[in-house]
Amino acid sequence: MKRIAILLLLSLTTGSFSFAQGQRGQRAAGGPPADAQAPKPASGPSAKATPGDLTLPMDSTVVTTHAVTIKGQRVPYTATVGTQPVWDENGKPIAGVFYTYYERSDVKDRTTRPLVISFNGGPGTASVWMHLAYTGPKLLNIDSEGYPLQPYIVKDNPNSILDVADIVYIDPVNTGYSRMANKDVPRAKFFGVNADIKYLAEWLNVFVSRKNRWPSPKYLIGESYGTTRVSGLALELQNASWMYLNGVILVSPTDLGINREGPVGAANLLPYYAATAWYHKVLPADLQQKDLTAMLPEVEQFTINELIPALAKGGFLEADKKKQMAAKVARYSGLSEKVVMEHNLMVPTNFFWKELLRAKGNTIGRLDSRYLGIDREDAGERPDYSPELTSWLHSFAAPINYYFRETLNYKTDLKYYMFGPVHPWARTGAEADNTGENLRQAMAQNPYLHLLVQSGYYDGACDYFGAQYNMWQMDPSGKLKPRMDWKGYQSGHMMYLRQEDLVKSNDDLRDFIKKSTPKPNQPAKY
Repeated sequence: MKRIAILLLLSLTTGSFSFAQGQRGQRAAGGPPADAQAPKPASGPSAKATPGDLTLPMDSTVVTTHAVTIKGQRVPYTATVGTQPVWDENGKPIAGVFYTYYERSDVKDRTTRPLVISFNGGPGTASVWMHLAYTGPKLLNIDSEGYPLQPYIVKDNPNSILDVADIVYIDPVNTGYSRMANKDVPRAKFFGVNADIKYLAEWLNVFVSRKNRWPSPKYLIGESYGTTRVSGLALELQNASWMYLNGVILVSPTDLGINREGPVGAANLLPYYAATAWYHKVLPADLQQKDLTAMLPEVEQFTINELIPALAKGGFLEADKKKQMAAKVARYSGLSEKVVMEHNLMVPTNFFWKELLRAKGNTIGRLDSRYLGIDREDAGERPDYSPELTSWLHSFAAPINYYFRETLNYKTDLKYYMFGPVHPWARTGAEADNTGENLRQAMAQNPYLHLLVQSGYYDGACDYFGAQYNMWQMDPSGKLKPRMDWKGYQSGHMMYLRQEDLVKSNDDLRDFIKKSTPKPNQPAKY
């Protein structure tokens, strides 16, 4: 494979950072200074340094060329990895955000070429998960169900969406290789629900300008806490940068600030419990013999029509009715009626992960309940650890470090933060999470904007039925319903780790992009 490595760096000591090589112009708030100098070649991120001297170049690029076969078609592309500064209101660089940008190289006109902007979650995790296992041109080496394999290598992804869209993967500050400029930069600039959204919107404004992607249809995709991020960004980009999107994709979404507490939140877990119990073959025979998607509607109807009203009565629920409810919850959850009654019909997730297979000596995973764990003792109220998360870190950490250094030629002594130091993360007051409402407003204001939600049935952290409930409550009027869609997969939080769902979920993305791309001369109006 032919490689072209181009490294453009600015010294941290100069105090000036480029907008783009050779470009000058008026600085917007939070953007580069108008008198920024063109970047100077430097020794690069591979330069040797003592641990105490390790810093991230604020502005750098390394470009390599590649090709991948997707759906039987050869797709040539360039990969650009590097950093782009975050500027404060005085034009001073306060952080460098690391990104990986894939651009199909045989496309001459990018005005109609979609751009997918990808974030993962945490908060505090890098973009590695969807980058190396879902939409990108390379995959890590795992088996068909998503478990680690050695050697820790990467291989081509024949299902990547790079055939239909260019993709940029972004590591927010203190994730991946992204870092604050120095220890004196206020952490509040980055580590809160709305602070995160605000600086990333400004960063994207610069990125889209540098890459000349303003005419392109644009999509945000976020996973887990990344769904909170992109839901807020949809409105922030419209309001602060006048950047209008074609689509937002929520992979395993959070609650987005939509109230699901009390009886509703407790009841909505039951369909996830039923799916997990079905997977582990502990349901009654009449339910177990059905296909998963044929069995779940019965549980969902019971949840909405019977369980929520029963839980709403709390301690005033009639004794015989409570016993009837406990029997049904036990039937659908795979738990005993006794433990359901002990928890007053509201079984906590931690207890469920410990209890479901307790008799067999196993716990089950939080983010993907197909995974099994082994605790020090079978007694207790919660698992000792998350077996799915340790498995994923096992699978991802070595390949991403190898891939950046050996394939994309980005060499640095910095640690790649799979999970970075971003806490405490502000969520109250000015940082309160209203991102579900933000997304609703963005969709209402922009007739082009569509929503796709993707959920795994075995995800106990961001459960699939809660994701559906989000959609129902996000738009009480129902007027946005035609532009909303939900897809379910028989895996967990990262549904794409399962080979069958990797194919299906990427195809669903292709269909969504096609559906949400307007026809030529189709106006954005109601």
